[in-house]
Amino acid sequence: MAKEPDAQKLEVPSAESIAAAAQEGAKGGLPPVDKWNPPFCGDLDMRIARDGTWFYLGTPIGRAGLVKLFSSIIRKDGDDYFLVTPVEKVGITVDDAPFVALDFDAVGEGEDQKLRFETHVGDTFVAGPDHPIRVAYDDDGEPSPYVLVRRNLEALIDRKSFYRLIDLGVHRDGWFGVWSGGDFFEIIKSEALES
Repeated sequence: MAKEPDAQKLEVPSAESIAAAAQEGAKGGLPPVDKWNPPFCGDLDMRIARDGTWFYLGTPIGRAGLVKLFSSIIRKDGDDYFLVTPVEKVGITVDDAPFVALDFDAVGEGEDQKLRFETHVGDTFVAGPDHPIRVAYDDDGEPSPYVLVRRNLEALIDRKSFYRLIDLGVHRDGWFGVWSGGDFFEIIKSEALES
């Protein structure tokens, strides 16, 4: 791409500079990354594995506080994921979903049931209209369950939690699923369980 001779070249920022900008933008809760529109600065060698492990330059990020900070500035535009600060936007790789739901508590029963999830970075929320549960199936019929965490960012529900959801499941209108927050979330057609 041609550039003007006097144009300043944007360099891909480091994880450290992203973290510093994120800390500044995160004062007072989750940063409003959906309102920020900084220039795209390129792709960062950062990846979130399917199990929720964050990698930088091929090495796992061992500091939980740093992972939590990065997770507060992640944004999904279309099918792509970015870390966004007020001054820069960098692309990252996400193998499946940016979050993993590690556990949940069930309170109440039937239509009054509330499922309160917690992610690997400490986000907590009740599944319902603002945090729907969905289950995708691969070509072999293997399920991958997700719950919406915020904006358009989902958490993969871990296997043990999914089994617990199945234990709470009921049949309704030809579907097997779970209630939470006044909504019924379909997991699988009832007839598929009978075959």
